[in-house]
Amino acid sequence: MTLFQFINKKWKLSQTKEAIAKNLLWSLLGKVTSLLGGLLVGIIVARYLGPAKYGLMSYVISYVLLFQTFAVLGLDSIEIREESKGTEPFQKIIGTAFGLRIISAIFFMALVIGTSWFMDADWQTTGLIVIYSFTIILNSFNVIRNYFTAIVQNEYVVKAEISRTLIGVTIKVTLLLLHASLTWFVAAAMFDMVLLASGYCMAYGTKIGSIRQWYFDRQYARYMLKESIPLMVSGAAIILYQRVDQVMIGQLIDKESVGYFSVAAKFVEILIYIPMVLSQTIMPVLVNIRERSETDYIVKGQTFMNISLWLTLLLSGITSLLAYWIVIITFGHAYEPSVAVLQILSFKAASLALSNTAGTMIVAEGLQKYTAIRDTLGCIVCICLNYLFLPAYGITAAAWIAIFSNVAAGYVADLLIPSYHHIFRRQTKALFLGWKDLLSVKELFVNTKK
Repeated sequence: MTLFQFINKKWKLSQTKEAIAKNLLWSLLGKVTSLLGGLLVGIIVARYLGPAKYGLMSYVISYVLLFQTFAVLGLDSIEIREESKGTEPFQKIIGTAFGLRIISAIFFMALVIGTSWFMDADWQTTGLIVIYSFTIILNSFNVIRNYFTAIVQNEYVVKAEISRTLIGVTIKVTLLLLHASLTWFVAAAMFDMVLLASGYCMAYGTKIGSIRQWYFDRQYARYMLKESIPLMVSGAAIILYQRVDQVMIGQLIDKESVGYFSVAAKFVEILIYIPMVLSQTIMPVLVNIRERSETDYIVKGQTFMNISLWLTLLLSGITSLLAYWIVIITFGHAYEPSVAVLQILSFKAASLALSNTAGTMIVAEGLQKYTAIRDTLGCIVCICLNYLFLPAYGITAAAWIAIFSNVAAGYVADLLIPSYHHIFRRQTKALFLGWKDLLSVKELFVNTKK
């Protein structure tokens, strides 16, 4: 009996609940495979390259990701929401979102290359950024993943992601055996996105139909942009205070310190995925529940927030306690400075859980108009504090600032924005009483109608 069959038999899930649970399990399987595969390769590559070169590679990836977030235009959540509603042809929604993202990607790819030269004036760094910047365009194919998420059928894209991970691991191990240079590893990281985009297209073509059926609608594009612009600003602010720390470490300290910080961040990324996958899976459910019953929506939303926060907080505490052994056993003594960072940074996952669950409910309620304010606050806090404390106190200061920034954007800001006061009350309730629901994952699906 498979794990899914056991859960289905034990909980006696309805058809809708069965689809949700299966989607969640597939999402977990795909992301766990990706994260563990990435961590394994990261460990091997980091040991091979050393802190300085590995830090440069991390700097390049973080720098490109800053611009990639703008290129997404905040369309992911809007696309999923609109496809969950089913009021417009999905071919129009996907085609319009894809067209907008391609146009944006070309612009921001040029921008990332141009700005890197002015900021670094270093041909090696700029060259690596040019190679990795192609991921901005390839990321546009994420519209396919969004569609499968909206129809609660992540199984098909997860298989593509697992294949990408396995092939990517094989390529990087081969490069290690060939004693390849840093440039080849950056190119391999970019090629991961080629594999992923190809896998998404194959999954769509096999299960849904031809991508030639997509079409761009100018009027609908204006609607999507109007809805997504607040999320774009918000998303840009989020990525700034989630990734700008590594860029600022490289600018204000050195690239080697970026390597130490990114090692700790790799483990935190695994923790962060827990609230992310819950948010992605539950969002279509919350949208549907809210359309039927506001009361049921409030109950389910609170349970979702409680579980996400306290499960992540528990795992953050365990990771912090075991930080020394986690770093030394995996990356080795050369990365020992990462231990202190991981002990602090692990709690970033819990602060993100509090923020992301609130963000999911904000989008479900159509209140994304003000998200730019909350995330801009987090961005300002992050950049200002890093400039003030990073040169004097080093990368441990950056770890504390990452947590403070998340709390400012995802909790304090909700108190300052009148339209989000009800979200702030739910978050406060989750902080003090949410532990009671820690073992109540089933409650997320109870009384969910077919």
